[in-house]
Amino acid sequence: MDYLDAVKVLQGIPIFASLEPSKLKLLAFASEYLTFEDGEALFHVGDPADCVYLIEDGKAGAYGEKDGREVLVAELGRHQVFGEMAIFRNTTRIATIRAHGKLDVVRIDGNMFLELVTHNPEAALGVMRELSEKIARAMEDYEEMEGRVRTLQSVSDIAGGVDEPS
Repeated sequence: MDYLDAVKVLQGIPIFASLEPSKLKLLAFASEYLTFEDGEALFHVGDPADCVYLIEDGKAGAYGEKDGREVLVAELGRHQVFGEMAIFRNTTRIATIRAHGKLDVVRIDGNMFLELVTHNPEAALGVMRELSEKIARAMEDYEEMEGRVRTLQSVSDIAGGVDEPS
């Protein structure tokens, strides 16, 4: 990807769309444009957090670990940002991210990302919106899962002939 294409890609990503052209150019120049193949890991649980990724094209899966196995906890798609929470928290990665098919990403150095967010209210607001969306989706997923568990418990109680306590 050439430099001008990179600026256009970044401009098309909502959290960067309102940045001044000079800041977009700096970001495009300082970023890496990487391609991952199906199943390839971008990073693993416990890896140091040194960058943020933006999906330019394709999909990825976020995997947690349960009983020594990877479990899919979220799917990520075009123009989504990920890896920023570990940068903000100054901690290691809490998930493994794997490509689902061919995946094109923009890799932004963590320090540059923090600089961009702390000095540009538009970018900060975009990141806050993105994080708010992640929290809302997590709550929706949790409520859906909780409903499934209640349904399974009810079916199990009926099948087992267990009476509800009075």
